[in-house]
Amino acid sequence: MQKNDRTVAILLTVGFFAMLALAFASVPLYRVFCQKTGFGGTPKVSRDGSTQVINREITVRFVANTHRDLPWEFSPLQHTISLKIGENGLAFYKAKNRSNKPIIGMATYNVSPDAAGQYFNKVFCFCFEQQKLDPGETMEMPVQFFIDPAFANDPLLKNVNEITLSYTFFVFKKK
Repeated sequence: MQKNDRTVAILLTVGFFAMLALAFASVPLYRVFCQKTGFGGTPKVSRDGSTQVINREITVRFVANTHRDLPWEFSPLQHTISLKIGENGLAFYKAKNRSNKPIIGMATYNVSPDAAGQYFNKVFCFCFEQQKLDPGETMEMPVQFFIDPAFANDPLLKNVNEITLSYTFFVFKKK
């Protein structure tokens, strides 16, 4: 009986530490999963631009938000771009620090409809890095992207003619 109690105690301890490790790893693993699959409207990251363009036009709408704790003005320089699926697009956002101190911000992003996220590929984006703005400083920030031609073959998206790319800037807090 004592050997069984010890085995159960060891299994419970190992299980506890495995669950603890999984809890800490779940956020970064989920982030990687979303970036690789486009799950939940998360755009994919591509190293190269598109090489195939198809004759179906789509409009990309750009939205900008800031968290209430970030004293920045943040807006897209163009509200929409129309391009062919597979065509490389380039858009710019503008941010201005309205405070009297330097602030580092970091942007999160999302694509809607969610099903389009797996086809939205970012080649270059300001959201990949922290952005530091000094007091009163203004910066234009690019995002280069394309819509994967496989978008046109997805039956869930056959009537979708507009995709929204939305960014929200937050104050970057070091951990």
